[in-house]
Amino acid sequence: MGQPVTVVEKPSSRLGVVRFELNRVLTGMGHDHYRSSDDAVMDRPSDELARRLFERGSISSIHINSNVVTVELTMGGAEGIKEIIESLYTYYTEGVEPPDDAELLAGMEEA
Repeated sequence: MGQPVTVVEKPSSRLGVVRFELNRVLTGMGHDHYRSSDDAVMDRPSDELARRLFERGSISSIHINSNVVTVELTMGGAEGIKEIIESLYTYYTEGVEPPDDAELLAGMEEA
């Protein structure tokens, strides 16, 4: 469940750099650049994506501009990166039980 993100992986002319074009805008018109997960300090979609990608490993930097994610790899290929991006807005994965109506309504009554 959630919003699926469609991702197209595109090679770059620079060795070790891969671009991903998304059907979702992550930064508006701004640019976000990350050299490590320590740079991802906020709770924006681009920050969450950067944290997930650095957790994967073998990435030296990430640049996100609107709907384009550019990843600079330290070594190896880009295996698994596309799937990490595609799952950014997927909230209920296998083994996670979505809340039922009673749980959702109880949360509204408290507010």
